[in-house]
Amino acid sequence: MKIEELTIKKINTGLLKKEFSAVEICKAYLTQIKKRDKEISAFLTVSEEMALSLAKKVDEQISEKKEISMISGIPAAIKDNILVEGLKCTASSKILENYTAPYDATVIKKLKNQGVVILGKTNMDEFAMGSSTENSAYFTTKNPHDLKRVPGGSSGGSAAAVAGNLCVFALGSDTGGSIRQPASFCGVVGLKPTYGAVSRYGLMAFASSLDQIGPLAKTVDDCQIVFEEISGKDKMDSTSLEIPKVESGNLEIGKLKLGVPKEYFVKGMDAKVEKIIKEAIKKYEEMGARVEEISLPNAEYALACYYIIAPAEASANLARYDGIKYGYSVADENENANLLDVYLKSRGGGFGDEVRRRIMLGTYTLSSGYYDAYYLRAQKVRTLIKNDFEKAFKSVDAILTPVSPTPAFKIGEKTKDPLTMYLSDIFTISINLAGLPAISLPAGKVDGLPVGLQIIGNYFEEEKIFKIGKILEKNA
Repeated sequence: MKIEELTIKKINTGLLKKEFSAVEICKAYLTQIKKRDKEISAFLTVSEEMALSLAKKVDEQISEKKEISMISGIPAAIKDNILVEGLKCTASSKILENYTAPYDATVIKKLKNQGVVILGKTNMDEFAMGSSTENSAYFTTKNPHDLKRVPGGSSGGSAAAVAGNLCVFALGSDTGGSIRQPASFCGVVGLKPTYGAVSRYGLMAFASSLDQIGPLAKTVDDCQIVFEEISGKDKMDSTSLEIPKVESGNLEIGKLKLGVPKEYFVKGMDAKVEKIIKEAIKKYEEMGARVEEISLPNAEYALACYYIIAPAEASANLARYDGIKYGYSVADENENANLLDVYLKSRGGGFGDEVRRRIMLGTYTLSSGYYDAYYLRAQKVRTLIKNDFEKAFKSVDAILTPVSPTPAFKIGEKTKDPLTMYLSDIFTISINLAGLPAISLPAGKVDGLPVGLQIIGNYFEEEKIFKIGKILEKNA
């Protein structure tokens, strides 16, 4: 079987039938990484030793006739802001260049307990701030569909690793679209779960009220399998929740009501992208679903609202990288540096431009005299955005939108103008502000470049959006 055809279920069946071993599968992916990652640059660290020892354990369980889980022996890649004990965790920043994770994030603990084989850590925008993986302090990851283009961001390395067949699935984090937008650009499936559905313990914090860990995979089915393994309440994360059982039944397509927000088809959107999204929506209609136009009137304020709340939370979260406790410090190079020098020069030299930009922006909006005018007002607008969605879900089962206004853009195309880069997430940001689940799945291609459709669900209705996604996947 070709490596690109391997899904979680196919590997699981092959292992149980003893068509191949977990070590053989692991070696096949490690070989693929050696062969292809030279051009894609998806990985920051490849953990060959750890991967082979985890695979060996699975083979031992099989030979001892012990039960294995659906994801045992599955090779996975992990975004480099999620801690894996004993592996470097840099968040693609110079300030954490030599930082080794002292413990496993809760999601990693869960994956290891189920026998997942961790191949390594993937490249990203520094501290998850960016939409193209060009903000990495180390190198730019390339889109496997066109090496001159970006894979999206900030989970660009994870999306490129799945699209380039360097792993079966990957974990990413999504603060404003960082799983869904690269999934769209790379032609894979990516889920941003309901806020609180997956523990954030062991995820390096960017904006704590927005961050969420989620899976990237080749199929909706694989995405669902991984989500079910990593979700659930965790005593180490007070924002994590016990997932209520939301029954979605058989979900007959004829009874399905899907909403399409008129505000999401905006000027400046690539006409070819719009055509593909509208064709995907039409497919649902042809299969018997009812599609109706809805309004999310406050969606237009989402971008401005996000770029006040996220930098404010980032400025507080990133204060811990001070050159004193851990990470890069000028004190290591200059014993005579005074305390203020250590703070200022360590942070100035350790953080990249985009991270510094957001820290400054966030500190300004939280400062005395500006807090009410900016941060407090943004939080009020956030409530209005949330209310819009709640109202919409009273009349529809799910909402369909584009993921990004364009397909993957060229490397270097938007780096000089941060604002045009921020617009890449215009369709994904409001979902994080509201804390809703949403999935991106391939809907078609524009000039050979993938385009993703976004399916947004109500709180904890991941199962429903998986089912709606599978309907399109089967009829693609």
